[in-house]
Amino acid sequence: MLKLPPALRSRNALVAVLGVVLVAGTTTVVAQTAPMEPIQWDRRSLERLDRNVRRLERALTQRNAAGQPVIMEPEPEVVALTGRVTIMDRRLNDLEATLQRVNGDLERLTFQLDETTRDNAALGARLRDAETRLRDIAAAAEREAELNAPISSTSPTGDPARDLAAAVRLAASDPAMGDRALQTVTLAWPDTPQAREASARLGDLRVSAGDSAGAVAYYAAALEGWPTTPWAAATVLELATALNANDRKTQACTALGDFDRRYAAGASAAVRARAAALRTEFACPAARRAG
Repeated sequence: MLKLPPALRSRNALVAVLGVVLVAGTTTVVAQTAPMEPIQWDRRSLERLDRNVRRLERALTQRNAAGQPVIMEPEPEVVALTGRVTIMDRRLNDLEATLQRVNGDLERLTFQLDETTRDNAALGARLRDAETRLRDIAAAAEREAELNAPISSTSPTGDPARDLAAAVRLAASDPAMGDRALQTVTLAWPDTPQAREASARLGDLRVSAGDSAGAVAYYAAALEGWPTTPWAAATVLELATALNANDRKTQACTALGDFDRRYAAGASAAVRARAAALRTEFACPAARRAG
């Protein structure tokens, strides 16, 4: 009766055993002869080997059926090799399981890293926003300190005309700081044409800010002595408008009378037309003409 080890009962195992037996049997011959060319295991060679295995299987079956059992004792090297293959297979399975666990850990770490990256980005955005707010607060505090500081009476350029020009440019872009610069002109250069023009522009800034009462004082300071500068005629009309806005109609009409007497002759047609419109709006009495 044919007795085969469990590891050799399949066809593939039998092929492996026969290959090892053939190699073991030919070791002595190969050692005494020239080295053989390596076998090229192409499709045809594998099919031929498969047919030879089938013939061996049939021969073994026929001998078993005829009562002539074939007992095949595996070579010790084959048994040892089989054991090593089993151990290697077990180790490969362990490595595969370990690799799967590592892959799972890597996926979790990748997910956590993505979450950390998103959290860091959000924190970075909040930090930048906080820094921007702090800078804005610091700038606002610095500006507030500048606006509340005492007005300087020292000329920044040493020349009234240049001081006035610089203040006018600043008022066009920053009315609050320009207001302070114009006040510096009035303090640094009193009793000058530049100081009077600065007062007129300060009155305009007050009107723009809705402070018509404050504008009256600056317009009056600008017109002190009735200057003959080009801006004086229009400033008289601004003074009249500010007075009327503060329920000082009589004084507003008086200012319009001063305009007629002092500036109407040299004023432009547009300025004269505005003066007539204001007189009608304020319901001022008709001006007396010299007889």
